[in-house]
Amino acid sequence: MEESLRVQLETYLTHLDGLIRRGRVVLETFANDPSNPAAMGATRAWQEDCGVTINQLSGGSKSHWLARAFSQAFLMRSTNGEAVTGAAPTEIVKRLIAVLEQAVTTLSAMEDGSDASAIAAVSASASAAPAPRRFEFVHNSELKPVLEQAYIDSRDAIDRQDYDSALRTSCGILEAIVTDALEHRGQNALAGADAPAGKIGDWPFETRLAVAERTGLIRGGCARLPAAARAYRDHDNAAGGNGAEAKISERDARVAGQVLHVIMRDLDPGR
Repeated sequence: MEESLRVQLETYLTHLDGLIRRGRVVLETFANDPSNPAAMGATRAWQEDCGVTINQLSGGSKSHWLARAFSQAFLMRSTNGEAVTGAAPTEIVKRLIAVLEQAVTTLSAMEDGSDASAIAAVSASASAAPAPRRFEFVHNSELKPVLEQAYIDSRDAIDRQDYDSALRTSCGILEAIVTDALEHRGQNALAGADAPAGKIGDWPFETRLAVAERTGLIRGGCARLPAAARAYRDHDNAAGGNGAEAKISERDARVAGQVLHVIMRDLDPGR
């Protein structure tokens, strides 16, 4: 097998393993508190990431067995065997984990190079799949591809358990999309919201969030941001100013990612 294909397979396998771990964490959270809003937010984010990965592996084809299995995971069967919508959230998570495990099994079998056609399909899948369009609501066109890559990086950091990078990247995306929305609204329109003087890009992170909320651009989702996220540019401050870098917990990194998803929905109600 060509080295580039082997690296690609290993990358997919690492990413799939990370998604499976995240899915099991979601199941545990549901088991402890089924009505937990954080669990529901984490589930939506996880399902979206699963969908992007399955779409890449299936080459964007809805007829591919992985794409069909992904879609069927959201269905339940009536007493006469017909498919209807409405499977329980925990059941959907279990089914999606099973789909991811099937993908791992298939890709692992390819590593010995025995199925050249399957390997070629995986090699072509990344270029064949349509690019995600999560940030179509952003007004600065040059910023969109940067945000798309940063979003991928943030999810990969979670999978690698690099929670510091995950939190910093999620907060950087959050700051960028809120700033973009404020600049598009215009400073004259922000004057009635106790907006400070000076360029919007020079305002402190928390000031931008507060003005965006007062003007109705976003709702109250940022109230859940942990202290480490609010001080993400200066971890010395987050550590209490003692010169030691603040240790970022898994919970803080995941909550920052969940808040990012909430604000993305606020800025793009059609999501």
